[in-house]
Amino acid sequence: MKKLLALTAALMLALGLTACGSAAAANETAAETTDAEPETVSVSSLNAGKETVTVEVPYDAQRIAVLDMASLDILDALGVGDRVVGSAKTTLSYLQDYMTEDVAQLGTIKEADLEAVMACEPDVIFIGGRLAESYDALSEIAPVVYLSVDTELGVVESVRQNAANVATIFGLESKVEDLMAGFDSRIAALADAAEGKTAIVGLVTSGGFNILGNDGRCSMVGREIGFENIGIDAAAATSTHGNESSFEFVVEKDPDYMVVLDRDAAIATEGAKLAQEVVENELVKSTRVYNDGHIIYLANPAVWYTAEGGITALDIMLQDLETPLLAQ
Repeated sequence: MKKLLALTAALMLALGLTACGSAAAANETAAETTDAEPETVSVSSLNAGKETVTVEVPYDAQRIAVLDMASLDILDALGVGDRVVGSAKTTLSYLQDYMTEDVAQLGTIKEADLEAVMACEPDVIFIGGRLAESYDALSEIAPVVYLSVDTELGVVESVRQNAANVATIFGLESKVEDLMAGFDSRIAALADAAEGKTAIVGLVTSGGFNILGNDGRCSMVGREIGFENIGIDAAAATSTHGNESSFEFVVEKDPDYMVVLDRDAAIATEGAKLAQEVVENELVKSTRVYNDGHIIYLANPAVWYTAEGGITALDIMLQDLETPLLAQ
């Protein structure tokens, strides 16, 4: 009888250990399944119609094609630039590491070389607004992430959200906060300098002077920094190259400041006059804004014109305003 009881106890113990082992193995398998990296990740993008859509992108993409300088800037800041296998051409100094023989040339930010894009076999393609019409054709090659700056949201917040969106692809979301550190306080300091001040924001192109509003290029000046942009009716659209104007308009409006973007310098137009030569004519020299030394020529026009939306670009753009506004 005692032997029978002992055998029964031993059997029950063995069964218990087996069950525990099975449970532990099951739990370990479940943990491995939970911790496994996903094959794809959903990211927000615009489509050809500039509508917000969700795109499935390979998680931790290894081969990246970039046709947008703001996106290239963000990828570089996140530390995944070594995965860029092809890029559009740029003269921006901080992105010259991608203008080498090791990185395929894919055309420009306005015109993609589709054959070159296909040849570099990307896992994901990044574009900006100038290539919206190529979105569908590029999507035949690989998933396309089309990012832009939302002027109503603001440049800083747009960069923050776009960087977080891109970081999701690589599991690098934790890096974004550090990369964006300091931008809000810098905007606040500029806003203090601009408080109660009026400004005209202009774009010089082909010897002419166009007025910019708060809906496109240089929107930061009126929206986030807070100059009262008196150059344009708030309801008028100016987002592409601004609205044609005259220097009599500057005399009439008598702004406290002028902020000038030199488009010809930004795109290296051969033989074009510098913005300062165009702006500082006899009419403007008679104005208060000229005599007070309050005409700000943006020192890095190519960044403002071709790369707005990048992290390094944002730093440079703020410096272009800090130097004249906070040094006074």
